[in-house]
Amino acid sequence: MINMRNTYENPLNTRYASKEMSYIFSDEKKFSTWRKLWIALAEAEKELGLNITDEQIEEMKANIYNIDYDMAERKEREFRHDVMAHVHTFGTVCPKAMPIIHLGATSMYVVDNTDAILMKEALLVIKKKLVNAISALSEFCMKYRHMPALGYTHYQPAQLTTVGKRAALWLQDLYLDYEEINHVLTLVKLRGVKGTTGTQASFMSLFDNDGEKVKALEKAVVEKVGFHDAFKLTGQTYTRKVDFYVLSALSGIAQSLHKATNDIRILQSQKELEEPFEKNQIGSSAMAYKRNPMRSERIASLSRFIISNEANMANTQATQWLERTLDDSAIKRLAIPQGFLAADAILGIAINIFSDLVVNDKVIEKHINEELPFMATENIIMEAVKRGGNRQELHEEIRVLSMEAAEQVKKFGMQNDLIERMSNSSVINMSREAIEATINPENYTGRAPQQVEEFYNEVIKPLLEENRDLLGVNVELKV
Repeated sequence: MINMRNTYENPLNTRYASKEMSYIFSDEKKFSTWRKLWIALAEAEKELGLNITDEQIEEMKANIYNIDYDMAERKEREFRHDVMAHVHTFGTVCPKAMPIIHLGATSMYVVDNTDAILMKEALLVIKKKLVNAISALSEFCMKYRHMPALGYTHYQPAQLTTVGKRAALWLQDLYLDYEEINHVLTLVKLRGVKGTTGTQASFMSLFDNDGEKVKALEKAVVEKVGFHDAFKLTGQTYTRKVDFYVLSALSGIAQSLHKATNDIRILQSQKELEEPFEKNQIGSSAMAYKRNPMRSERIASLSRFIISNEANMANTQATQWLERTLDDSAIKRLAIPQGFLAADAILGIAINIFSDLVVNDKVIEKHINEELPFMATENIIMEAVKRGGNRQELHEEIRVLSMEAAEQVKKFGMQNDLIERMSNSSVINMSREAIEATINPENYTGRAPQQVEEFYNEVIKPLLEENRDLLGVNVELKV
């Protein structure tokens, strides 16, 4: 018996992904699905006239989960063929059905059709968690849509935005990811019942060259396993472009969450925002005061893995030979399950962050006050002109005062005292109260609050109503 503590275990399973997603790519799920596909094939073949009995089918159905993994491993070492190993393992507990298991099929009948089934199930889990992440983030956007915040371009202070508007940019990215997941779900189809090179020649032989029966066979199998369609054309495998499109959609989610959590990490460094921090959580083993954005950092780390993983399927599709080569097999065993496990993990963490993101409004206000007086000088000039001032004299006066105030901040670390300097200026001739009224931050956020409201009401709210049965995911982080 192998001691699992002495061998490598994938941390996507042990630390990050949910049990739900881990099960989808488990051996039990995979090999029981193989058996269900063999049963569907046998049922359809029987219905279309082949000599298969109800007793054989019932025997198979009774042993779907009765899998002797040790036997399967021994058989695979003997045959060097995983599908034939499981045909024989299944046949051992289904001796009556053994002669008709896998009848007319090629290995890719179970391998590729199972991959399609598992990917579709996994995509639906991803969609559910993505909808819940969108829901949590949209609540945050709406709650803080009016709160002014200092905007940044080139990571330099720029015009004001609002806390909710900035987060709505993350939300819009996730909405685009939602649209892409829905699109990819339409692309995932079964390989169907196609035979060794996709020509259905073996099934034509079984049904005495009756093409209509072969078409009916595939249609019946597709319906029995709960799909709507199979690819019209395949070689021995379905086109590996599908795998690329799937991993590309997961990469899109990773890109969006990486960007969002990068912003959160920056803002947490500035103490404007903070991700959830639990009572007994330790930020640093040495620096006891620290509150590190470890959840956002974990998303960033896993996201880079997902983004790079997309290339695995792009390269696999590009290098397939003719009707098929086997160099797709090993990489698919790694790239597809791990891509889904990692995407599942980052969405769970994102739901956790978005649900309890902390806003430090006083710090945000402080940062605005340090920069807004400079940004508001044009408005102050216009207000002073209304009060009888000379525009050119006012411009020069405010230019000089701005330079003096900036020097105080940069060279001596003092507070921005531009408002006080302007209120003491005989050229500007405005009271401090009048200047502060002109510099009210809410006057400088444009239509940011309305933009958030419109995006929520026109795009996000209908999305959430359409998917209300998916809402309510319970996320529990393992670490």
